[in-house]
Amino acid sequence: MRKRFTRRHQRKSGLPELMLTPLIDTFATLLIIFIVATPMVKNGIQVNLPQGKTKEAGNTQDLVVTMSKDGKLYFNSFPVKRDGLVTVVQKALTQKEDVPVYVRADEGLEYGKVIEIVDVLKQAGVHYVAMSTRQS
Repeated sequence: MRKRFTRRHQRKSGLPELMLTPLIDTFATLLIIFIVATPMVKNGIQVNLPQGKTKEAGNTQDLVVTMSKDGKLYFNSFPVKRDGLVTVVQKALTQKEDVPVYVRADEGLEYGKVIEIVDVLKQAGVHYVAMSTRQS
């Protein structure tokens, strides 16, 4: 009778196994979602850019200041106040020096407001400011 009792309560000495298949499936699904959603987020702010005949030489626009028609400021698609623009740009420039900052301003904005932002960017230490346009 004693042997039966000990057999019932014996523990298995194997290591627990981790099922990787659900983790890999979840990772693949999230990767696909981010690949699809990233272009939508970058172009989320609607700005009516002025027309231009030439296109900027750089293909990637890493640092972008956007001014919407109602005067709101965005840095890389994140809302920012005019007072905080200098610190945000300076933090970004510590990671990437000598990178142009592109200004996307709605064509309905006054020219003076756009120049004020360009001046703020120059005070922040930006060496090259480029104006974004849509190709006609």
